[in-house]
Amino acid sequence: MHKIVRIFLIAVVVALIVTALNGFYILPEGQQAVITQFGRPVGAPITEAGLHFKTPFVQEATFFEKRILIWDGDPNQIPTNDKTFVYLDVTARWRIADPLLFLQAVNNVTRAQSILDDILDGTVRDLVNKNDLVEIIRSSDWAGAELAATDTRKEREAILLGRDKIEALIHDSASKVTPQYGIELVDVMFKRVNYIDTVQRKVYDRMISERKRIAAEKRSMGEGQKAEIMGKVQRELKEITSAATREAQEIKGKADAQATRLYAEAYSKDPEFYSFYKTLESYQSSLGDNTRMIISSDSQFYKYLDSSR
Repeated sequence: MHKIVRIFLIAVVVALIVTALNGFYILPEGQQAVITQFGRPVGAPITEAGLHFKTPFVQEATFFEKRILIWDGDPNQIPTNDKTFVYLDVTARWRIADPLLFLQAVNNVTRAQSILDDILDGTVRDLVNKNDLVEIIRSSDWAGAELAATDTRKEREAILLGRDKIEALIHDSASKVTPQYGIELVDVMFKRVNYIDTVQRKVYDRMISERKRIAAEKRSMGEGQKAEIMGKVQRELKEITSAATREAQEIKGKADAQATRLYAEAYSKDPEFYSFYKTLESYQSSLGDNTRMIISSDSQFYKYLDSSR
């Protein structure tokens, strides 16, 4: 009898433990849960983290992320309004705003990503088709000086919307559809905009041609500035040389005049000595080691050689 009671009590304790383990559940931080009974939702979604209770074996807790999730679309080749094909890579952030509706309409994150593919890809394609390339690649506050090489129609072009406003339009348009799936679309962003291969080659060729043109202009300006500088240098050099020559001639003239004056003063003080000195200089310059000179006795050149005088 006691053995039967003991077995019964053990069975009751085990049943209570199993019931408690199946009845209580922990909702982690950053998640939310929907309680279903035989597959049908029961009650309001559970959003507060902590320990919660459900009917054991009858009810099940389905967990969903409460944090922001990332959607990454596949790069698509899309034509713009000005018939330029681009590869557009788009990303978006979203969250499960209504887990009960999300469970009923979508059921899981994988299917939600597929639904977002359809919604966002169509919205992006529609808005890109309606706008020119310049609107896709530039922000609304752009104030640059030159257009990209692909735009041959105008030298400058006003930005009507810009990339950021187009992203906002995509977000607004897609946000009107996602609430029916319990999804809140946080934002939409262009990760990358790139030209297709054929357009890329044309763009690069135009960029190279433009840079070569600019380089030729710079070289031409440099050669012009060089010629101007060299002309100034030559002119200044001639002016300096002319001034220096004139100054040298003036100095030389003054020196010659002063020398002439000194010679004259010296000559006037002792004409005989001056005549003697100049005659000796003449002897020195005229007579050498192998020189023979024949002069008459009454010559002035012979005057100082005649010892009888």
